[in-house]
Amino acid sequence: MLKKIMKTFDVLACAVLIVQLAGCGTIMYPERKGQRSGRIDVGVAVLDGIGLLFFIIPGVIAYAVDFSNGTIYIPNTARSSLDPKNIKMVKFDAKHYTNATIEKIIKEETGYTVKLNQDNIKIARLESIDEMMARFAEVLPKIKNDRIVLSMK
Repeated sequence: MLKKIMKTFDVLACAVLIVQLAGCGTIMYPERKGQRSGRIDVGVAVLDGIGLLFFIIPGVIAYAVDFSNGTIYIPNTARSSLDPKNIKMVKFDAKHYTNATIEKIIKEETGYTVKLNQDNIKIARLESIDEMMARFAEVLPKIKNDRIVLSMK
């Protein structure tokens, strides 16, 4: 009976160590791999910390694996610079469109639903990507969530 309990304990200890060696975030959120920055997911950090508390080496390895894979970061919280090569410009004559039709264009082109009548949304007429980049340089320090750019011509 004692041998069976010891064997079960050995298997359980090996399983726990393997999970810790792989990193909690890497196992729980494999879709997050490849992120380079962002806000840290507290749940993953706490689980890695528990591994650090009980098993020093596996806990350190779990943190290292999660940070190197990027799985410790919450998705879509990283700030990145705008690359003009990756910007899709949508041109249309704004005189013939209402806010509702512009909202529909944004939904069709980006997949995001926006409401242009909100207080935190500003609409500006932009003639080029260079003008858009200059405008972003002006306003980005003041805002925290920028997702959509339209060029109206």
